[in-house]
Amino acid sequence: MLRLTLAQMRRSAGRLAAAAVAIAIGTAFLAATLVAGNVLQRTGYDSVTASFGDADLVVTDGAAVQDVDTVRDVPGVVAADPLLLGGAELSHGTRITYQMLLAQPGDERLASVVAQTGRVPASANEVALPATTLDRLDAEVGDTLGVRWSAPADDGEWTEHEGTVTVVGLAEDPAGAWSAYGGAGLATTRDVLEWSGEAGEDSVPAQILVVTDGSSQVQDDVAAALADADVLTKREAAEKAVEQLTGSGNALVMVVLGFAAVALLVAALVIANTFQVLVAQRARTLALLRCVGAVKRQLRLSVLFEASVLGVAASVAGLVLGLGLAQAALAVLARADTGTPLPSTITVTPAVVLVPLLVGTLVTAAASLVPAREATRVSPVAALRPVDAPSVGARGGRVRLVLSLLLLLGGAAGLVLSVASSAAEAGEPVLLLGVGVLGGALSFVGVLLGAVFWIPRVVSLVGRALATTGTSARLAAANTVRNPRRTATTSTALLIGVTLVVLMSTGAASARSSITAGLEDHYPVDVAISAVGGAGDESVPASVVADVADVPGVEQVVEVPSAPVLLDDGTYVVLRAPDPAEAATVLRDADALDALEDGALVVPAARAEMVPEGGASVQAVGSDGDTVGDATTLRAVHSSLGGVDAVVTPDTLRALVGEAPVQTLWVRLDADADAGTTALAINDALGSDALLVESAGAERQQYENLIDDLLAVVVGLLGVAVVIAVVGVANTLSLSVIERRRESATLRAIGMSRRQLRWMLAYEGMLIAGIGAVLGAVLGLLYGWSGAAIILAGMGELQLAFPWDDLLIVLVVALGAGLLASVLPGRSAARTSPVAALAVD
Repeated sequence: MLRLTLAQMRRSAGRLAAAAVAIAIGTAFLAATLVAGNVLQRTGYDSVTASFGDADLVVTDGAAVQDVDTVRDVPGVVAADPLLLGGAELSHGTRITYQMLLAQPGDERLASVVAQTGRVPASANEVALPATTLDRLDAEVGDTLGVRWSAPADDGEWTEHEGTVTVVGLAEDPAGAWSAYGGAGLATTRDVLEWSGEAGEDSVPAQILVVTDGSSQVQDDVAAALADADVLTKREAAEKAVEQLTGSGNALVMVVLGFAAVALLVAALVIANTFQVLVAQRARTLALLRCVGAVKRQLRLSVLFEASVLGVAASVAGLVLGLGLAQAALAVLARADTGTPLPSTITVTPAVVLVPLLVGTLVTAAASLVPAREATRVSPVAALRPVDAPSVGARGGRVRLVLSLLLLLGGAAGLVLSVASSAAEAGEPVLLLGVGVLGGALSFVGVLLGAVFWIPRVVSLVGRALATTGTSARLAAANTVRNPRRTATTSTALLIGVTLVVLMSTGAASARSSITAGLEDHYPVDVAISAVGGAGDESVPASVVADVADVPGVEQVVEVPSAPVLLDDGTYVVLRAPDPAEAATVLRDADALDALEDGALVVPAARAEMVPEGGASVQAVGSDGDTVGDATTLRAVHSSLGGVDAVVTPDTLRALVGEAPVQTLWVRLDADADAGTTALAINDALGSDALLVESAGAERQQYENLIDDLLAVVVGLLGVAVVIAVVGVANTLSLSVIERRRESATLRAIGMSRRQLRWMLAYEGMLIAGIGAVLGAVLGLLYGWSGAAIILAGMGELQLAFPWDDLLIVLVVALGAGLLASVLPGRSAARTSPVAALAVD
């Protein structure tokens, strides 16, 4: 039997090759998806934790600069330095700028900013500055600059100090860790503390970066030494940073898990469908073997062996193909200017190798058992006759129909439950994702299982509308319903692929819209320009508004009066008082200030615990830091507005502190402007004014670039999915056309021309493929929206996207696939003489 099986494989090499192509592509798709998941996780974490350098541990929430020595004394700690950011006003001749400065760590492994030329600061009054800052100051490495800063005196009053510093190096931020500030310079920890007005303070909050000797005990020992601080690994710190960005749940990881789960499911269905069709075409051969003495067990083992050999060979080829494509795509993206650092090579984990191989082999073998079992359950003589489609009136048909309805309704109920629970945030996100994927999978299997009952009916209805266009179209419409099983199988092959394509496209587009909306909530102002100083009464010169408005890429500039106040719990808060109408034109989320009215205190979500909704007592603060006047109660309202400052109306601020200086400008950039470049241009336009420019838009753009990288990978995977769909429909339609060569010969014998025969097959292919594509598009939209609702539920407002362009492309490709799938079989049938075709056994 083994020799017979190998001989059958050699004789069926053409058909097996077609199935192997689908298996290899499906396996490559799965492998590429798993690799993409690894890359996206690495890229996402690296992007949001670039400031951590190569630290092994990150001490957060409760740590201070003064705790560094304590950490260094812990056994197993190789190096420890504070992650401290400050700033100072620098001048060179008549040019002045305010520069953010990062404390230079003692160990280069903890550095996120390096010296491109020259060296890093090693002693007091030395700095390394970005190239853009040196350009603004018209200075270069080796020059001496003036430095000015404010610091509190013994009596609590803020006083101005001046000094000089030497530029010893050109600072470079290779990972874009400080792009929100247009780059950061370097100075010693002592200088950063002094220039920030915190020298001599008992406790200066800061994260502490730690390099260890690799021992797992070090984390616990550091946590024991700093009882009030959180000690996290770099990965844990990355997850926490991503969670703070996206709200509840790690959206990046959830998106990757969602795509990987869907890829696993659909790749399995495509492989199963393709091989099942192939084995079904050999049912008569299997029955003939039974006639000459083969037992059922031998037939099953023969088919299983054949499927296993094919599955292993095709899966190995697919794995190599998938890894190669992933590496090639990564090499292209790494060289492109995506704005997000990418790894140069893929990471091949055991899961990346084993999962595609096991899925490809096991699913192929499992799919071969169903038709083999059907061929061995009937008598050999009965099996030699064509197999009819299941009938609802027959026992098997009723069982199939009931099972498909149960799977469809049960799976849909699970999917709806998961979506509703995610919307209500009532459950663990990963668990809800698992329930959603399982529900979607069961409902989709129910759709496929019952396809033989409803797809032919849909095709028949559409075919009747096309039957009036000509003889070829009328015959094609009739042929599509003569064998419901074949029609359903052919259409289902494309339905699977199109569902995948539309699902991923819809999910990716919805993720893009929702995450972008979340980023706009988190970073509502593109650029904020603030007066710098410790006294609290500095104002932005009036001329700056016109200068900034003239910068290319700037759309709107709004003046924002500001003043510090004291809450009843002793917390200082800066009140911003923009004109509500003007603020609506500059904020990315215009609805964030809907509740802004006289007597209201609009508080960002970040201060929700500190300022609960209801009444909030505030009191004005003078330049000496003491409270002024009586406390006033305002109605606190929580808002999606990002940041930490509270917002009131101008009249409310005047009632509290009188006329407040304009200390801040809010700037909105053009939609197509590069946020980082425009922020640098604004810095250049400020001239000699000591103002701090913070570009939240640049940081938002950094995360958007990361999302674009994700979508670029998904688009590449969608291209592979389209190829899977084309191969599936070509295989099934080609086999069905080969079956009907005798019918085609009969039509030729009664007068049909070759051209009419080819058009009949083309109409039939496009009709079946088009129906599968439309139905797949509908299912893909529903599943894509459901998946987006589950994965992105914790990010705030969910925005479901409708990818019109992708849908149009998918439908055109589907019709083209149906047309192309009929070309070769149509030419073969047309070229064969009717006499020769009628002689086919």
